[in-house]
Amino acid sequence: MHITLIQPCMGRRVGEPYIRSWQMEPLAPAALAGLTPPEVVLRFFDDRMEALDYAAPTDLVALSVETYCAKRAYQIATEYRRRGVPVVMGGFHPTLVPAEALQYAEAIVIGEAEETWPQLVADWRAGRMQRVYRQAARPSLRQLRLDRRIFAGKRYLPVGLVEAGRGCQLRCEFCAIHAYFGGTQNRRPSEDILAELRALGGEHKLIFFVDDNITSNMEQAKAFFRALIPLRIRWVSQCSIHAAHDEEFLQLIKASGCQGLLIGFETLNPRNLKQMRKGFNLMQGGYEVALANLRRYGLRIYATFMFGYDDDEPEAFEATMAFALRHRFFMTAFNQIVPFPGTPLYQRIAAEGRLRFEHWWLDERYRFGMLPFVPRGMSAAEVEQRCLEARKAFYTFPSILRRALDLQVNSSNPRMLFNFLSANLLMRRDARKRQGFPLGDAAFKGALLKTRLPV
Repeated sequence: MHITLIQPCMGRRVGEPYIRSWQMEPLAPAALAGLTPPEVVLRFFDDRMEALDYAAPTDLVALSVETYCAKRAYQIATEYRRRGVPVVMGGFHPTLVPAEALQYAEAIVIGEAEETWPQLVADWRAGRMQRVYRQAARPSLRQLRLDRRIFAGKRYLPVGLVEAGRGCQLRCEFCAIHAYFGGTQNRRPSEDILAELRALGGEHKLIFFVDDNITSNMEQAKAFFRALIPLRIRWVSQCSIHAAHDEEFLQLIKASGCQGLLIGFETLNPRNLKQMRKGFNLMQGGYEVALANLRRYGLRIYATFMFGYDDDEPEAFEATMAFALRHRFFMTAFNQIVPFPGTPLYQRIAAEGRLRFEHWWLDERYRFGMLPFVPRGMSAAEVEQRCLEARKAFYTFPSILRRALDLQVNSSNPRMLFNFLSANLLMRRDARKRQGFPLGDAAFKGALLKTRLPV
């Protein structure tokens, strides 16, 4: 039996293949590969960086689908199904909109795959594959094993992606993580993570713990950081800003090799934070105190902000830019808020009749960087334009140079200076390249196939 695993890209313009090297390894296909019986022959295509070989022999195709990649995933599924090859989909998007995904696949996996994927493969081999496989409860992540052999020969960034935990106990209105995991988090046993890190050895220069919020369960996280110290690795991850008020947390992540954190500031407006259900961002003195604490430990910050919430006005962009430059963030993202299906934000915006495109991820008019709904304080076009202008302004050469002169944090040694310049020049290019990008392959011919194949 042959199974083809595919990581779909976001989209492609006509005449621009958008096949790029130096992407990060996608963990979902490696997790599926690790769950697949060894006698099954696997093939893996990364649609972000290589052409798909639809003619290569395969019995089943599996795609892990995020919302931004849904249209492209449905196009890929259509091409295989026209050739008589059945398709299976899982991941965030099929879990949040299962009825939609079922139109383009013979089977879908709702929720996590640790228990359902082996059952699906067994059912397929026995000729009794079901339409829906649903994970009833959070599975144990003990003995989770990724099969990274599928990445052989592909040019990925020298960053090792490792999962320490899944989900987040916070319940932010806009967050698909909350909608998918129901405000819960599962963590892997520390000994399993340490074994994976040792197996990676010196292959990767930097470890990225891909947890949605590595501090969601603080006590378990601290125990993990203590266990991590002897390995002397360098790592980055994502966390909530209020963790920066915990001195023991700061000491432990620094001692365990943390180089920086991605933090969702989202907005400087307290009313917006309250509506987002992120009022905790301002606890214990708020951003200024938290950032001073992070700076004391030399931790680099990738700060993310969102615009288009109900209390946003044009002045919010100037204030946020001044804030980001004053704190000399390593990197910053200025994004329009996107209501993902299944989230409380999407449900609220839809109930208020403010969606510009009901299913924006499939709408032919939608492009990356567009605001999919009608905001209150500005027009959608103004939010879109100001977000783009903010990205460009933050990554101008004078801005990059000023922030590079932060010798305490951003350029504390030659290696960090090199990393800072490399990352910022890449973000400078992407700030221009991604805007207006279509979802799906604009050259795709014909309608999406919705007829179910006999299996």
